[in-house]
Amino acid sequence: MWKVGDRVARKSYNKDVFFIVIDVDSTTRVAVLKGMEIRLLADAPFEDLVRVTDEEWQSYMLQHSRQEADSLRLIRMRRLVDKEKQMLRSGVKLQDSKEFYERPGRIVHLDGDGSYLNKCMLFYEELGLQAYGYHVSESRMADVLAHFLDLYHPDILVITGHDGLIRKGHDTSQIYNYRNTENFIRAVKVARKYERSLDELIIFAGACQSHYEALLEAGANFASSPKRILIHALDPVLVAEKIAYTPINQTINIYDVVQSTITGTDGLGGLESRGKYRLGLPKSPG
Repeated sequence: MWKVGDRVARKSYNKDVFFIVIDVDSTTRVAVLKGMEIRLLADAPFEDLVRVTDEEWQSYMLQHSRQEADSLRLIRMRRLVDKEKQMLRSGVKLQDSKEFYERPGRIVHLDGDGSYLNKCMLFYEELGLQAYGYHVSESRMADVLAHFLDLYHPDILVITGHDGLIRKGHDTSQIYNYRNTENFIRAVKVARKYERSLDELIIFAGACQSHYEALLEAGANFASSPKRILIHALDPVLVAEKIAYTPINQTINIYDVVQSTITGTDGLGGLESRGKYRLGLPKSPG
């Protein structure tokens, strides 16, 4: 009945998330699903699935596109205000600001999903951020991470992909009830062996429904998901952007970071950390 590529939703969840079918097991009659705008990998029995019409799909994607456009607009407005404040704090007249140059934090982003990664990299580019992204399966992240840390020496590390609770209604405190939280934890621990300071290397880790407390305990500065809810594919980028553009002499406002995301405080949180944005002088005429 169902095949790879079908657009579906789950009746038991009142069609709250739209998915693409990425695998089908005809013997067990179970389909593996990937959220298109939500970082969720799930499985569902055939009888729980309903086909999404073209009209429903277009409306759903338009809603998410509007959210992304609103986020981009708010970031640009915030940057203008923050830049003026930064200049004033530095004793620089606004008309002389052209003499300075900006250096936001450098980002390495490992993503367990290639399509999400491509979407994130386009958003980084739109935001003028220096980001290096790699599609790496969650199970391999801990094995390859040291190479990328040595190669780029990032200020900010994003470790994300797919996650989710495997057993609905089971103990959310147990790591084995999550698809990939344990893999994210292993990667965070590798990064913390490389750099122990929470202010030198800022780490975001997690995806939909990840074990938030365990990721912070492992060494992440920011993580998902406090209420074990779904997060948007671009939420890690929005967290990284706020860190990258917070001045190094300021503590990142945790509430501002989370409020800058699409999902909000139920889906993301973190610890006090210092920003990674620097002003330089003078600007080269070339």
